[in-house]
Amino acid sequence: MRFTLLCLLSALPTVLGAQAAVANADSQAVAPDILAEQLLVDVRSLDSTIRVDARYAGTDNFTGAPLPGYNANRALLRREAAEALARVQHRLAVHGLGLKVWDGYRPVRATRAMVAWTERTNQAWLLDSGYIARRSRHNQGVAVDLTLVDLHSGVEVQMGTPYDTFGAAAHTANATGEVKQFRELLVEVMASEGFTNYPMEWWHFSIAVDDPVPFDLVIRAAPPTPR
Repeated sequence: MRFTLLCLLSALPTVLGAQAAVANADSQAVAPDILAEQLLVDVRSLDSTIRVDARYAGTDNFTGAPLPGYNANRALLRREAAEALARVQHRLAVHGLGLKVWDGYRPVRATRAMVAWTERTNQAWLLDSGYIARRSRHNQGVAVDLTLVDLHSGVEVQMGTPYDTFGAAAHTANATGEVKQFRELLVEVMASEGFTNYPMEWWHFSIAVDDPVPFDLVIRAAPPTPR
């Protein structure tokens, strides 16, 4: 397994050059699907108590439509990130809380669709302001968007703004009272397992891994478990 992975990584310059997208000047080369399948894991395969509501697989997101590459309600991450997230879930359980994931690994084609949406709707300011990225750590499977929920009921706690709010109210530090306490708790427990918060979005966290590379693997329904 390790030898195969090293061989794939050593071949990446050639593979990436061959697969470089030409759709626009900001497109990026991607690693082959076979590597994505080895490095990405479903977060719920490590802890089934983590809740997943993949917003970009449906219409309940800022574009109002499913994004390309999201064909199932799943959250994938690099294994290192997924394992760290499972440890966060365990830490939160002592508070009677858990995690709900809105987005993890994001196919490159979905990022391109987001950029195209901003241009089509004349909202390029979202790119310029840092709310939408032309190249995202989500593409590498090392970023995750999430919130806190009651561990047993799944009801979301009050975090001050809805997911994907583009404005100052969503900046992590811009909160008071109970909302501030929940945001600080989320940042603290995520940081304890190596995640760093993006200060413009209270829900967005990323983690460092070795050899991060972007993927464009389509997120599909998990294969049935053998009986």
